[in-house]
Amino acid sequence: MQNAQGKWGRAELSAGSRGLIWAVALFSVAVNILLLTGPLYMLQVYDRVLTSRSEPTLVALSLLVAFLYAVMGVLDYARGRVLARIGAQLQDRLDQRVFTAAHRRLVQAPGDIGALAAQRDLEALQRLWASPVMSAVFDIPWTPIFLAAIFVFDPVLGWLAVGGGAVLVALTVLNQRLSEPALNRANALSLEAERQSEDMKTGSGTLLALGMAGSAYARWQRTRRAALDQTLQAADRGGGFSALTRTLRMALQSAVLGLGAWLVLQGSLSAGAMVAASILMGRTLQPIEQLIGQWAVMTRAIEARRRLGDLLSRLPPEAERTELPRPAARLEATNLTVVPPGENGAVLRGVSFRLEPGQAVGVIGPSGAGKTTLARALTGIWPAAGGQLRLDGATLDQFGPDRLGRLMGYLPQTVTLFDGTIAENISRFDPAPDSEAIVGAARRAAAHEMILRLPKGYDTRISALGGRLSGGQVQRIGLARALYGDPVLLVLDEPNSNLDNDGTVALNAALRAHKAAGGGVLIMAHRPAAIQECDLLLVLEDGLRRAFGPRDAVLRELVKNHTEIVRNAGPGGVA
Repeated sequence: MQNAQGKWGRAELSAGSRGLIWAVALFSVAVNILLLTGPLYMLQVYDRVLTSRSEPTLVALSLLVAFLYAVMGVLDYARGRVLARIGAQLQDRLDQRVFTAAHRRLVQAPGDIGALAAQRDLEALQRLWASPVMSAVFDIPWTPIFLAAIFVFDPVLGWLAVGGGAVLVALTVLNQRLSEPALNRANALSLEAERQSEDMKTGSGTLLALGMAGSAYARWQRTRRAALDQTLQAADRGGGFSALTRTLRMALQSAVLGLGAWLVLQGSLSAGAMVAASILMGRTLQPIEQLIGQWAVMTRAIEARRRLGDLLSRLPPEAERTELPRPAARLEATNLTVVPPGENGAVLRGVSFRLEPGQAVGVIGPSGAGKTTLARALTGIWPAAGGQLRLDGATLDQFGPDRLGRLMGYLPQTVTLFDGTIAENISRFDPAPDSEAIVGAARRAAAHEMILRLPKGYDTRISALGGRLSGGQVQRIGLARALYGDPVLLVLDEPNSNLDNDGTVALNAALRAHKAAGGGVLIMAHRPAAIQECDLLLVLEDGLRRAFGPRDAVLRELVKNHTEIVRNAGPGGVA
């Protein structure tokens, strides 16, 4: 089954552009036929023009040859343009597919090399089609035909050409076996160095604060130097084979010419045939030499194709779903079991609860109890390994990822803002954003006045701010993003962890308004202030449901000082 999936994933990389490939094949036929122009011209000049001393014949032949070379040049140029467009079509056709698959995989396995390198791998395939390698691939099938033409001139010359070609093929295989492992190691180390570099950039402030910058750089440099060493090793081997191949091709051409001259002296070969055979020999070996010279490009593309095939096979395209109407905020979890990607054991086991429109559920429990895991399951980030999650009677997978994302207002425990303006972040990069909805969401999150004080207000770019946004400001913008678009459910993971009292009051007001409009709320919380607006309380412990029911009843059952907790959860009561 896995093998069948792998073949299916690789088929995605091969689909499309068949018409253009056939066009390239036809261009290659014409170009390679026209490549016989040079040998035939030399044959006619030596055997006809020089013997007859006919200037009109020479002029006529030269004009014809000039025309044929012009046609060949145009066709070869057209072939290159078509090959480049095949690569461009491949990238354009698979960009979204690869992007989506890579992000889905990174949710499951954040450090997966294949997913991290997915877009670069696709670019490597695109560059391969635009490189001279593909022209050589389409020219290689003509090598036996040119060898046969040399046999027509003289079998001795033909066998010399076959022997030389066999040596070059052997060099190609040897080059592949000796260079490919080093190239693969170099590519893997380069990807690892790039991953480390991105981690260092993301956590640059922490590295500086903890005095880790020097050691982190040294670690990155070791990986980088190892990659460079492997690259140099592969380049040295590939360069050696390339130089040897080029030297051997020139030597074989000269050998054919020398042997042809001897045959001319023996009277078994004409001078024109001698020169034509030498030219054909060079043309026969040229594609092989070209492949060896571009072996690093080929190896990189082959490895990229393998990784992309595995990635696309592991994550097939999302199936088309029937568009469901906007659901009511009625959520039901039945024996929900969640196993985080990459782990063997379940973090949530058999959890059940129900949420009706206009209600808020507070999810509490010690660290590691499964609160964040539940939030990720509710938002579709992690699939359920057992049991069901239903929204207004439909399982979550019936909505599709994008549709479900628009129905959910998710505030993760660690808020990430993306490169772009604050308005773009709040609108979730909506291609047709509603300015009133953006400002309205910011107002409900108590972020409007704060945003107006920034250099360009809502048009301030996040990337230009650096560390000028505090944790509380980031939290408020993240909350505004969660509220944008009037989601059916709000899933808030520690929503007031970085909020002051004013922010907490604004958050509670936003929750009351959302409930009054018929929405539902789920809050994963440690702090009592976060559950003030919760009607129900779900208590998790070691991934199991310990209690579920009305907030005060659950607190009365579990906590002796529940009255104090409820009192401290009011406005200004931040614990």
